[in-house]
Amino acid sequence: MYSDVMIIPILLAFGLSLWAQFRVSGTFKKWAKVPNMYGLTGQQAARRMLDSNGLYDVPIEPVRGTLTDHYDPIKRVVRLSEPVYYENSISAVSVACHEVGHAIQHKESYPMLVLRHRMFPIVNFASGVAPFLLLAGFLFGAFNLIGLGIIFFSAAVLFQLVTLPVEFNASSRARKIMLQQGFISQTEERGVAKVLNSAALTYVAAALVSLLELLRYVLIFTNNRD
Repeated sequence: MYSDVMIIPILLAFGLSLWAQFRVSGTFKKWAKVPNMYGLTGQQAARRMLDSNGLYDVPIEPVRGTLTDHYDPIKRVVRLSEPVYYENSISAVSVACHEVGHAIQHKESYPMLVLRHRMFPIVNFASGVAPFLLLAGFLFGAFNLIGLGIIFFSAAVLFQLVTLPVEFNASSRARKIMLQQGFISQTEERGVAKVLNSAALTYVAAALVSLLELLRYVLIFTNNRD
């Protein structure tokens, strides 16, 4: 009964997740057509932001694909997708500076980023094992396996929740530094905010889907145990 009730919220959250993905893609494409006033490419903005924060030794590399941008904390490198690396649009500098925000977090040992890094090996294992434990538990009615699967799945959900403040903080840092150091004008901040906010929404939606799915598993488990 409880699990059936949860299906509708999960479907709604999944719909939100799909909408968020379409929105970030659409917003990026829209502002990718708008050059920034100072003509900075994503690579140039990222390099200036890194250097101004003492991160001279952090390289910037172009990678193939769209929205494949990320900061690698192990190799300490900022990787920008080719549209971001080479273009001088509002989207390009927004995404590039967001990734540099993660590099600055790393340098300053931002607590939530440190926590996420420490959780990653455990979560990587847990998220891979959890689906098999849950599937086996439901197929064979093995409640111990279901309970263990829920514990492992909880670790993956917690990781997504920890990711939220990390992403929001990186965007906040990016916007502040971009204005302070003159990468964008006051009028361009609106476009930057739209690009970064739409990207953040994908993380919120993904976390919501996972959280509701976890709640569904817990309700199924407790209902059947009773």
